[in-house]
Parts: sequence; C-alpha cells; structure tokens
Amino acid sequence: MDIVDGRATKKVVIDPGHGGVDPGTSANGIVEKDYTLMISKYMADRLNELGIENSLTRDSDVTLDSTNRPKKAQSFYGKGNDVIMVSNHINAGGGDSHCVVN
Repeated sequence: MDIVDGRATKKVVIDPGHGGVDPGTSANGIVEKDYTLMISKYMADRLNELGIENSLTRDSDVTLDSTNRPKKAQSFYGKGNDVIMVSNHINAGGGDSHCVVN
C-alpha cells in the first residue's frame, strides 16, 4: 500500500467496458465502448493528479474477451487486497420490464 500526503492508498485498475468488435449498447449516435473509454481515461488522469497509482485495461479501441480481460486486469498489480477494480459500463434502460421489484 502506498502513502500519499499521509494517507494510505490502493492501486486502481480501471476497465473501460466493451471495445473493439464489442460495441456494447448504442443509440442516438452514442456507442457505449467509446464513452466508457472516455470516462475511464478521465478517471485515470484524475487519479494521476492525486498521485494514486492506476492502470487501464485498454486505452484504445481493442477487443478484450471474457478470458483476457481479467488476466489483463490482474497483470498490473496482482490479486491482492491493495487493488481496487472499477469496470465502467453505460447500461441501456427501458420501461418497467427491465426493473424487478420484490
């Protein structure tokens, strides 16, 4: 664990959802893979400003399948308790049929 300004920090892996051949959801000219990448890059820049170590699973429009994505995420800092993983997605919503209330 690192110390920044007297505070303990963890390492952060930021995963921009989708990418490459997997666009995620899209509507009205908005493509999920593009926005998750923009959001993730913004987060990485902000964490860098704060001195918090971080890595992106992708920093361009590449395909990461369900096998390679976790391997890539773990390749940066391992699986320890000092790692936070953030996976960004923008979910499409609809009517009440998408929401189940018990």
